[in-house]
Amino acid sequence: MAITDDIRSVLAPPHPAGRPFIMGGLIALLLGFAIGAWLIWLGLVFTLFCLYFFRDPERVPPARAGLFLAPADGRVVSVMPAAPPPELGLGIEPRWKVSIFLSVLDVHVNRVPADGVVTRIAYRHGAFVSASLDKASAANERNALAIRLPNGQEIAVVQIAGLIARRILCSVREGDPVTAGDRFGIIRFGSRTDLYLPEGLRPLVVEGQTMIGGETVIAELSS
Repeated sequence: MAITDDIRSVLAPPHPAGRPFIMGGLIALLLGFAIGAWLIWLGLVFTLFCLYFFRDPERVPPARAGLFLAPADGRVVSVMPAAPPPELGLGIEPRWKVSIFLSVLDVHVNRVPADGVVTRIAYRHGAFVSASLDKASAANERNALAIRLPNGQEIAVVQIAGLIARRILCSVREGDPVTAGDRFGIIRFGSRTDLYLPEGLRPLVVEGQTMIGGETVIAELSS
C-alpha cells in the first residue's frame, strides 16, 4: 500500500502554478525537432522535472478536532519559541514555532494547518538566503497569514522564499474560512514554511522529522 501511495504521489496532476513552466518545456521539446536533438532532451528533462516538482497529490487530514497539521511537506529544521512576524499584529510574546524546510524534491503545495478564518495576510520583501537556516524566518522574503481558530485563539503560518525560490503564491484572502488540510498556496523551487502555534501549546514534533503537509500532526489542543 505504501508503494502504491508513493507512485500515486509522484504521478499526481501538477498544481496550476506549474502549467507555464510545463508548457515552456513542451515548446522547447517541439522546437528541438527543428533545431537539434540537444533541445529535445533539454525540453524533455525540464518538462519531467516540472511535472515532478509541481505535483499536487491529494491528502487526507485526520478526522479529529483540535489538531494542528503540517502546513508543508519537508523536514523539521527548527522547533523553538519565537514571536510571530510583527506585520501580523499577534503580539511580541514568544510562542512555539515549527519550521519546515522544503527541498526541490518535496511537494511544494502549502496546506492549512487548522480550521478557522484568515484574519490577516501580510507580504514582506526580503533576502534569499538558504531556507534551511534559522535566520531565513526573519531575513527572507515571506508571506504571512494569521488564522483565527473557532475558540478565538490565533495561529500564524508563514511562506518563506529560499535560496533559489523567487515566487510565493497565496490563493486565500482575508476573511476566507479555511479547513485543515486545504491548499492555500505554493512556493516555487525550494523554500521554508513556519507554523506558530497558539500561546501555551507545545509541539509534538522534533527536529529532523519528516512532515507530510495536511496529514502529519504537529500539535493537539488536548496536549
